[in-house]
Amino acid sequence: MIIVNTDFITGKELETLGMVKGSVIQAKHVGKDIMSGLKGLVGGELTAYSEMMNEARAKATKRMVEEAQAMGADGVINVRYTSAAVMQGAAEILVYGTAVRFR
Repeated sequence: MIIVNTDFITGKELETLGMVKGSVIQAKHVGKDIMSGLKGLVGGELTAYSEMMNEARAKATKRMVEEAQAMGADGVINVRYTSAAVMQGAAEILVYGTAVRFR
């Protein structure tokens, strides 16, 4: 599966199948949330949150790819990510794009 953030794939003629998306709401363990809060007081990267967001992006992308595969897609173009805080220590990641089939 080819995944790109452009509206084309070089050298491929594309048939548009439709929009696909994947999302996940992820939270960190309360202990890590407390430690990150303390880290926020002194500055520096909040690695627990960086890990959480990386895991969430990977899960959301996997779900989008599964939806595209179910449509018979060869790729997804115009891929975009968005995130939103749901509550303290939890975030939603949404990834979406256009499923395409090669002609």
